[in-house]
Amino acid sequence: MARSTSQLYLDGVSVSFDGFKAINDLSLTIDPGEMRAIIGPNGAGKTTMMDIITGKTRPDTGEVFFNGVIDLTGEDEASIAELGIGRKFQKPTVFESHTVWDNLELSLKAPRGPFATLFHVITSAEKKRIEELLELIRLGEKRGELAANLSHGQKQWLEIGMLLAQDPKLLLVDEPAAGMTDAETAETAELLKEIAKDHSVVVVEHDMDFVRSLGVKVTVLHEGSVLAEGSLDHVSADERVVEVYLGR
Repeated sequence: MARSTSQLYLDGVSVSFDGFKAINDLSLTIDPGEMRAIIGPNGAGKTTMMDIITGKTRPDTGEVFFNGVIDLTGEDEASIAELGIGRKFQKPTVFESHTVWDNLELSLKAPRGPFATLFHVITSAEKKRIEELLELIRLGEKRGELAANLSHGQKQWLEIGMLLAQDPKLLLVDEPAAGMTDAETAETAELLKEIAKDHSVVVVEHDMDFVRSLGVKVTVLHEGSVLAEGSLDHVSADERVVEVYLGR
């Protein structure tokens, strides 16, 4: 488990809330350009793990490193976002009264104070980037549509596009398939695979069919630590994993 070559490195991480260990000696390594699925029953610590990575929660003990050298436990949420870690929450948050195009333009990574944003003239490079994102997130034909009018799945894609506009190195995605139609779910798996070609992606998900369609290494969390790791078939065959998921 080499810290120096990893995109994300957690070692011996623990955090307690009112005496309850939400994360318990968790160790996890994500390589640059890797997509990893994180699964586990409710209360396994998946959300708390994301909170620790993004600086929302500080661990009591353990190391959290980004790009091998940056100690995330000493950074706040804003600086962690600046470093290149983007988080997509389960409920999409888009600017409903703006068009799809404007949502992406507002998200572009540029030095923007309130006045800079008001008077910002979009460059040709930025236009090209927005076009690329529209294509990637399957919303090219919806560019002039108000975000409020998109389907749930399309709003999720738009929000992923808005995160990508900020040029993160690591994307944390929380239950992207929740509430989607079957067609949207399949399309989302394809979208994440495309994103993973040049980003590290961590997907927290409950939908096992969706996880299977990603075809990536799976980490199973249970009671705040790693119970099993490997392909979905490998972890599904693990008796402890079966017991945790089915034995309740």
